[in-house]
Amino acid sequence: MRNIFRNLKKYWYFVLMILVLLIVQAYCDLSLPDYTSKLIDVGIANSGIEHALPDYLSKSGFMEIELFLTDKEKDVWENNVYTYDEGNGYYRLSSVDEEFWNSMDEQFSQVIAIVYMMTSQRNSGLEGVDMAAMNFSAEDIRSMFAKQLEVMGDSIINSMAKQFAREQYELCGIDMEKMQTDYLWTTGRKMLGMASIMAVAAILVGFLASRTAAGVGRDLRGRVFQKVIGFSNAELDKFSTASLITRSTNDVQQIQMVTVMLLRMVLYAPILAIGGIINIRHYNSGMNWIIILAVALIICVIAVLMVVAMPKFKSMQILVDKVNLVAREILTGIPVIRAFSREKKEEERFDEANSNLTKVMLFTNRAMTFMMPALMLIMNGTSVLIVWTAAHKIDEGVLEVGAMTAFITYSMLIVMGFLMLTMVSIMLPRAGVAADRIQEVLDTEMAIVDKDGAVTEAPADATVRFDHVNFKYPDGGNNVLTDIDFVARPGQTTAIIGSTGCGKSTLVKLIPRFFDVTDGSISIGGINVKDLSLDILRGQIGYVPQKAILFSGDINSNISYGAPNATEQDIVEAASIAQATEFIEEKADKYESAIAQGGTNVSGGQKQRLSIARAIARHPKIYIFDDSFSALDFKTDTALRKALSEKTKDATVIIVAQRVSTILNADQIIVLEEGRMIGKGTHKELVASCEEYKLIAQSQLSEAEFLASIQGKGEC
Repeated sequence: MRNIFRNLKKYWYFVLMILVLLIVQAYCDLSLPDYTSKLIDVGIANSGIEHALPDYLSKSGFMEIELFLTDKEKDVWENNVYTYDEGNGYYRLSSVDEEFWNSMDEQFSQVIAIVYMMTSQRNSGLEGVDMAAMNFSAEDIRSMFAKQLEVMGDSIINSMAKQFAREQYELCGIDMEKMQTDYLWTTGRKMLGMASIMAVAAILVGFLASRTAAGVGRDLRGRVFQKVIGFSNAELDKFSTASLITRSTNDVQQIQMVTVMLLRMVLYAPILAIGGIINIRHYNSGMNWIIILAVALIICVIAVLMVVAMPKFKSMQILVDKVNLVAREILTGIPVIRAFSREKKEEERFDEANSNLTKVMLFTNRAMTFMMPALMLIMNGTSVLIVWTAAHKIDEGVLEVGAMTAFITYSMLIVMGFLMLTMVSIMLPRAGVAADRIQEVLDTEMAIVDKDGAVTEAPADATVRFDHVNFKYPDGGNNVLTDIDFVARPGQTTAIIGSTGCGKSTLVKLIPRFFDVTDGSISIGGINVKDLSLDILRGQIGYVPQKAILFSGDINSNISYGAPNATEQDIVEAASIAQATEFIEEKADKYESAIAQGGTNVSGGQKQRLSIARAIARHPKIYIFDDSFSALDFKTDTALRKALSEKTKDATVIIVAQRVSTILNADQIIVLEEGRMIGKGTHKELVASCEEYKLIAQSQLSEAEFLASIQGKGEC
């Protein structure tokens, strides 16, 4: 999980903005239930009267309240609370400051409720209560009614006090219908404003979260790509190509999706839940245990799902890799599959990989399918339990309908907060696995990098020297190459030949440092290749791989791939030397002719010639041809090598070949057998001194060609 949050460091300012907006959104969201409660309890039930202490008070009402006050309360009542309006003949509140009004409500609401209870018991047309006849003092009556009020909640006491206030407003001639309508409209406008602010905040949060997640995805893809580009063959072998593709696409997508949910839901859920818990405490409902029960049940559901489903997420990503691997192999090998009528077998192989992935995905999806009904049952069950409990409390007169409505709403907000966390908790483990897989790539130490103080100037001399080189693969036990020792000089052609699997291609891959030697050294111009900057080292080399690789684009872009500044003349010259102009000129668009991905729309020989042209266009000091003439016919091969010899007369040329005819006139031929040099010299010298080379030559050349080659009449 830490790797997911690590990706957000760069976007801390967006996260901070989102957090502020979520707090604003939560404030508005949490304010609406309170306004709903006020609409019901104040606007409808109490005719828009907000305070227990009326703004206007008749003389009789003033005296009735004063009758039940203590001496200390009377002093405040008479001097600070009300002032008498001579013109209208009633008392007015001395200040309508909200803080002052709330303070007076808290101090006198119980007394006012007692007065209301007293006055509500009037019957038989009596204007008051003859306390003398009842032999009760005002203090006794207040104490008696106070005991009754103790079993009631604050909201009921306030409601009773507000009913008294309503009577006073009517006695003072206030239009109660207008007061109620004004209150409803004012509260409605506030709710509309809150809803509008909440909507704007939600839209901005969505926008910023999407921008942040898209940025995280872009950065991760860029970092993974940049890292993989720098991998040597050893690191590429550690991660399969299919796995690297999955990590760069599917895994990044998982993180991107979860990042949006983290910023929109995971941050919002605790704010909403905590805010709901704080707000719900204002209602002395005695139903807080219902919230605790609901949250406990939700946590139990989450725990069960995490224990059951989490182990499946890691296996799911591995199975996605497997499906990609099989699909990639099948798609790239379709010609071979069709040629050997293996379609049915490959379908079964893909179906097996696909079925394994499907089973795991179905398992996790079923877990999520179970989760939603269970959580909805808890949420709806919580609502029913609240209504059932609140109904009894309303019947007992200790809870108002509006308070119940607000409590239900706040409860749902709290439960929804935990529901959001639950939904994300199902996706987080899979995203966590994806983040770990990506981090594994990013944390991989590259074996081949520039050393500190690497030489950044090209060597003046292009002499390539192998000095008793040994090499074995990082995960291999035995040497692939042993004691390789030779020098390839500028103006000369060095050829390497041997049986299949003897290490020819591996040998030439050591020069551009696709691998590093295990023992010994390779130098160019007297400088160890490990001491050269990789850019400088590879900038000296024109490399043509054993498997010709072309990129989507056109012929121009492929030939100039290694030389972006190549002129049109350079491209045409390179194509001409590579004997590619013949088929290029036949195309309608010439050098602008499209090349499909992987060069699938050209033949094997054409791909090889374009690959050779790509190396020539770079004008390197060192040419490496790794069995690059195998797909060419004899005539084209001969013409190409003749044109190439003129172009490369000042360069070092190293050719890996299977055909003896390709290397007959090489200045130096290295013969390999099981990774060891068993011969070195010219063709004539090797025929005389190396039995293995002689056998290769005799097996490939006719008797007349063989005799001509050792008599100096062979053609390179």
